[in-house]
Amino acid sequence: MTYLKEISVQHILDAITADDATSEDFASLALPESYRAAVVRKDEVEMFQGQESRDKDPRKSLHVDEVALPELGPGEVFVGVMASAINYNTVWTSIFEPVSTFGFLERYGRLSELTKRHDLPYHIVGSDLSGVVLRTGPGVTKWKPGDRVVAHCLSVELEAADGHDDTMMDPEQRIWGFETNFGGLAEVAMVKANQLMPKPEHLTWEEAASPGLVNCTAYRQLVSKNGGNMKQGDNVLIWGASGGLGGFATQYVLNGGGTPICVVSNEEKAEICRSMGAEHIINRSEENYRFWKDEHNQDPKEWLRFGRKIRELTGGEDIDIVFEHPGRETFGASVFVTRKGGTITTCASTSGYMHQYDNRYLWMNLKRIISSHFANYRESWEANRLVAQGKIHPTLSRTYSLDEVGQATLDVHRNAHQGKVGVLCLAPEEGMGVRNDEMRATHLEAINRFRGV
Repeated sequence: MTYLKEISVQHILDAITADDATSEDFASLALPESYRAAVVRKDEVEMFQGQESRDKDPRKSLHVDEVALPELGPGEVFVGVMASAINYNTVWTSIFEPVSTFGFLERYGRLSELTKRHDLPYHIVGSDLSGVVLRTGPGVTKWKPGDRVVAHCLSVELEAADGHDDTMMDPEQRIWGFETNFGGLAEVAMVKANQLMPKPEHLTWEEAASPGLVNCTAYRQLVSKNGGNMKQGDNVLIWGASGGLGGFATQYVLNGGGTPICVVSNEEKAEICRSMGAEHIINRSEENYRFWKDEHNQDPKEWLRFGRKIRELTGGEDIDIVFEHPGRETFGASVFVTRKGGTITTCASTSGYMHQYDNRYLWMNLKRIISSHFANYRESWEANRLVAQGKIHPTLSRTYSLDEVGQATLDVHRNAHQGKVGVLCLAPEEGMGVRNDEMRATHLEAINRFRGV
């Protein structure tokens, strides 16, 4: 059985790398009964009990196992995954924080006979992919075998009215590969057909896989009317401005006629922001801000000092929009430095979930805090379209093999990375998958901006 499985996976790769394989060729491929995937195991959820978050090692909890190919349901698609990427949700899954994701799978499994397939003793992780459609389930009309695709990670049922204005409002909204099973860090992934988008053809497989989650998240949080609704001339404070999320936020502000005020932690990251065109940089290691006096008390004098630095850079103006994602460590300062009537958008809490801020600076100055979580279908398409047009570029810095997924996740966990970290799945090496060399040559410097950092 293992021998037959290996031949089948190799046939998939051969078809993907062939220049003349047709849709009919892909449709006739024999699919494997099992495939390799990065998983966490349900019987190991207590393995880090008693350890501090920083000490939990994803290399111990993430395994590359043989898993069974699930049954394909209506509206679903199998994708041969050439590459994927690491996000913070993979870190959270791997260290079983803030809760074990098996609770998500159990709840989803109770929804219907179809969703019961997701409730397994292992969780296949990963919320990004680039690859090729292998099979389509009943009712799929937009995509066919052989289509080269990327996937966004929004999974919805859309049986309730709530999600038909904004799909993120669906009561059954989930993030694929985090709150559902059969994710992208695998040789094969199962997604809903409405998650698929065309692969930007001037990018390699690993480059095309890397924007997905963070690019769509940044678009909604900053550009969309559901988020910051940024306009020309806005001063936008971007925490971690050269990181996975911040690297896209910086690009969107520059493209949209705004002024990014980029907060980074060292000069190397500052240079990345400058190379994108940003002029206003705050290097935290040089300024040595200490927003917290101790574990329980913040220091408003440091907020004031931070605000003075911002005004020094902007010619006396305050912040219109804050692109927030660190959370606890920075949130008090973010609320304070925002102008009267300004907006703080938040999509994450990588430094802690329990935010504290002085509410007087919020209510008396009519500021707004807007929560933003991933992106709806339309926003995802718009974000991917900008990548395909070469107006927004990947932030990929390094790529690992699927067997090294634990190390790749550890890098992100310890912030020992820059931009996005990619993972090769079926692709045997980097640099494959480009079909528009002319366009690529035009943008090569921007595409490689984060490489080697």
